[in-house]
Amino acid sequence: MSNLQINTTQNVKLAYKIVSIGERIAAFLIDLFILYLYAILVDIIGDAIGAFSDDWWTRRGLTDLIFLPAMTYSLWMHSFFNGRTVGKMLLKMRVVRVDGTPVHWSNFIVRWMLRLVDIWIFLGSIGLLTILFSNRRQRLGDAASGTVVISTKRKTKISHTILEEVEETYLPKFTNVTLLSDKDVRLIKDTFRIAQNSKDYKTLKALRVKVESILETKSDLYDQQYIDTVLKDYNFYTQKL
Repeated sequence: MSNLQINTTQNVKLAYKIVSIGERIAAFLIDLFILYLYAILVDIIGDAIGAFSDDWWTRRGLTDLIFLPAMTYSLWMHSFFNGRTVGKMLLKMRVVRVDGTPVHWSNFIVRWMLRLVDIWIFLGSIGLLTILFSNRRQRLGDAASGTVVISTKRKTKISHTILEEVEETYLPKFTNVTLLSDKDVRLIKDTFRIAQNSKDYKTLKALRVKVESILETKSDLYDQQYIDTVLKDYNFYTQKL
């Protein structure tokens, strides 16, 4: 099993599993099937255009224009969906930088351009060989852009860790939560969960007062909402790449 360890900007070490070559092929085939369906749709549209125009060049030009998004599918999907295509979303994988910094659009352009060598010109042989003989399972496009494909599957229940479910659109409220350590957050979460389950509101209040004193915050949120927000904010700032 190949793993990648990334340091976030808050010096939190995150360990990820690098996906296998089989998983990458499966994701590619899913994307290829989507492109195949799109090509059929474009062909149908082309026939419809032909019913209204006898000019072959007009028909060809319009169908090529409609097919253009398919030619750049990998580029715009990775750019707009946080390093994921439909295939990667379904199989829970994602493209990230090997040093943990956010993936820039220029990285995606390099990956996309080198698909010609990795996949199309040599029928995938170059991509397969470079992935097989690379320690980080990188094709040429990955190596040139400084990226790697990781698995985002969770092996343990999130409630058993310091992690919290944080949506992509989540907006943090307390920016100074990074004053806390992983050990602090583990203790806060465990105490919070026990107090919730036993409906121990006195402990919940004491926990809130303690956390507020550390973070030096003043909030109108109820105790439970306050602790829950602190946990999510901590995850937002330390777990987002």
